Amino acid sequence: MFEIRYATEWDSEFWFTLDKTLSESEFVAKIRDKRGYVINVDGEPVGVMRYNLMWDFVPFLTLIYLKESFQGKGYGKQVMQNWEDEMRKLGHKMVMTSTQVDEQAQHFYRKLGYVERGGIFLDNTPLEQPQEMFMLKVL
Repeated sequence: MFEIRYATEWDSEFWFTLDKTLSESEFVAKIRDKRGYVINVDGEPVGVMRYNLMWDFVPFLTLIYLKESFQGKGYGKQVMQNWEDEMRKLGHKMVMTSTQVDEQAQHFYRKLGYVERGGIFLDNTPLEQPQEMFMLKVL
Protein backbone atom coordinates (compact mmCIF):
# COMPACT_ATOMS: atom_id res chain seq x y z
CA MET A 1 0.00 0.00 0.00
CA PHE A 2 1.23 3.47 -0.97
CA GLU A 3 0.92 6.37 1.51
CA ILE A 4 2.06 9.98 1.64
CA ARG A 5 1.85 11.66 5.02
CA TYR A 6 3.16 14.72 6.77
CA ALA A 7 6.49 14.20 8.49
CA THR A 8 6.53 14.07 12.28
CA GLU A 9 9.27 14.32 14.89
CA TRP A 10 9.30 10.50 14.96
CA ASP A 11 10.57 10.49 11.36
CA SER A 12 13.81 12.31 12.17
CA GLU A 13 16.15 9.31 12.09
CA PHE A 14 14.77 8.05 8.76
CA TRP A 15 14.55 11.53 7.26
CA PHE A 16 18.23 12.27 7.71
CA THR A 17 19.28 8.98 6.08
CA LEU A 18 17.96 10.44 2.79
CA ASP A 19 18.13 14.22 3.25
CA LYS A 20 21.73 15.23 3.88
CA THR A 21 21.29 19.00 3.53
CA LEU A 22 18.38 20.01 5.76
CA SER A 23 19.31 21.28 9.22
CA GLU A 24 17.57 19.93 12.30
CA SER A 25 15.96 23.31 12.98
CA GLU A 26 14.57 23.41 9.43
CA PHE A 27 13.27 19.87 9.86
CA VAL A 28 11.34 21.05 12.92
CA ALA A 29 9.95 23.93 10.82
CA LYS A 30 8.86 21.50 8.08
CA ILE A 31 6.91 19.52 10.65
CA ARG A 32 5.37 22.65 12.17
CA ASP A 33 4.39 24.12 8.78
CA LYS A 34 3.34 20.80 7.20
CA ARG A 35 5.85 21.25 4.38
CA GLY A 36 7.60 17.90 4.75
CA TYR A 37 6.26 14.50 3.74
CA VAL A 38 7.26 10.88 4.24
CA ILE A 39 6.46 8.36 1.51
CA ASN A 40 5.58 4.86 2.72
CA VAL A 41 5.14 1.64 0.75
CA ASP A 42 3.60 -1.29 2.61
CA GLY A 43 4.21 0.51 5.90
CA GLU A 44 7.92 1.06 5.19
CA PRO A 45 9.28 4.61 4.83
CA VAL A 46 10.91 4.80 1.40
CA GLY A 47 11.15 8.50 0.60
CA VAL A 48 10.90 12.12 1.66
CA MET A 49 9.69 15.33 0.07
CA ARG A 50 9.82 18.96 1.20
CA TYR A 51 9.00 22.43 -0.06
CA ASN A 52 9.19 26.14 0.77
CA LEU A 53 7.31 29.16 -0.46
CA MET A 54 9.30 31.15 -3.02
CA TRP A 55 8.70 34.86 -2.53
CA ASP A 56 6.41 33.78 0.35
CA PHE A 57 3.61 32.70 -2.02
CA VAL A 58 4.76 30.22 -4.72
CA PRO A 59 5.23 26.59 -3.57
CA PHE A 60 8.81 25.61 -4.44
CA LEU A 61 9.71 21.92 -4.24
CA THR A 62 13.15 21.72 -2.63
CA LEU A 63 13.57 17.94 -2.40
CA ILE A 64 11.95 14.71 -3.44
CA TYR A 65 14.00 11.60 -2.81
CA LEU A 66 13.14 7.91 -2.81
CA LYS A 67 15.37 5.03 -1.80
CA GLU A 68 17.08 3.76 -4.93
CA SER A 69 15.16 0.46 -4.98
CA PHE A 70 11.87 2.43 -5.14
CA GLN A 71 12.90 4.79 -7.93
CA GLY A 72 11.45 4.37 -11.43
CA LYS A 73 8.29 2.63 -10.20
CA GLY A 74 5.83 5.51 -10.40
CA TYR A 75 5.97 6.51 -6.74
CA GLY A 76 7.62 9.87 -7.46
CA LYS A 77 4.92 10.72 -9.98
CA GLN A 78 2.22 9.85 -7.43
CA VAL A 79 3.90 12.01 -4.80
CA MET A 80 4.13 14.96 -7.19
CA GLN A 81 0.48 14.63 -8.23
CA ASN A 82 -0.57 14.48 -4.58
CA TRP A 83 1.50 17.58 -3.76
CA GLU A 84 0.17 19.50 -6.76
CA ASP A 85 -3.41 18.58 -5.77
CA GLU A 86 -2.75 19.81 -2.24
CA MET A 87 -1.27 23.07 -3.56
CA ARG A 88 -4.39 23.61 -5.73
CA LYS A 89 -6.63 23.07 -2.69
CA LEU A 90 -4.58 25.67 -0.83
CA GLY A 91 -5.33 28.13 -3.64
CA HIS A 92 -1.96 28.17 -5.40
CA LYS A 93 -1.99 28.70 -9.18
CA MET A 94 1.59 27.63 -9.90
CA VAL A 95 4.39 25.50 -8.43
CA MET A 96 8.15 25.61 -9.00
CA THR A 97 11.23 23.47 -8.53
CA SER A 98 14.84 23.45 -9.64
CA THR A 99 17.51 20.93 -10.55
CA GLN A 100 21.09 21.03 -11.73
CA VAL A 101 21.35 20.89 -15.52
CA ASP A 102 23.54 17.78 -15.29
CA GLU A 103 20.96 15.81 -13.26
CA GLN A 104 18.35 13.44 -14.67
CA ALA A 105 15.58 14.97 -12.54
CA GLN A 106 14.82 17.56 -15.24
CA HIS A 107 13.46 14.76 -17.46
CA PHE A 108 11.19 13.55 -14.65
CA TYR A 109 9.80 17.05 -14.14
CA ARG A 110 9.34 17.63 -17.88
CA LYS A 111 7.22 14.45 -18.12
CA LEU A 112 5.01 15.92 -15.39
CA GLY A 113 4.46 19.16 -17.33
CA TYR A 114 7.13 21.38 -15.80
CA VAL A 115 8.84 23.82 -18.16
CA GLU A 116 12.25 25.45 -17.88
CA ARG A 117 12.15 29.14 -17.06
CA GLY A 118 15.76 30.11 -16.51
CA GLY A 119 18.67 29.33 -14.30
CA ILE A 120 21.41 30.61 -12.10
CA PHE A 121 25.14 30.04 -12.08
CA LEU A 122 26.80 29.68 -8.68
CA ASP A 123 30.38 29.56 -9.89
CA ASN A 124 32.97 31.33 -7.76
CA THR A 125 30.75 30.95 -4.68
CA PRO A 126 30.82 28.54 -1.72
CA LEU A 127 27.91 26.70 -3.41
CA GLU A 128 29.67 26.14 -6.74
CA GLN A 129 27.91 23.59 -8.94
CA PRO A 130 26.66 23.24 -12.51
CA GLN A 131 23.87 25.64 -13.52
CA GLU A 132 20.70 25.37 -11.44
CA MET A 133 17.67 25.21 -13.76
CA PHE A 134 14.35 26.62 -12.55
CA MET A 135 11.17 24.90 -13.70
CA LEU A 136 7.53 25.76 -13.18
CA LYS A 137 4.09 24.32 -13.74
CA VAL A 138 0.82 26.20 -13.92
CA LEU A 139 -1.80 24.32 -11.93
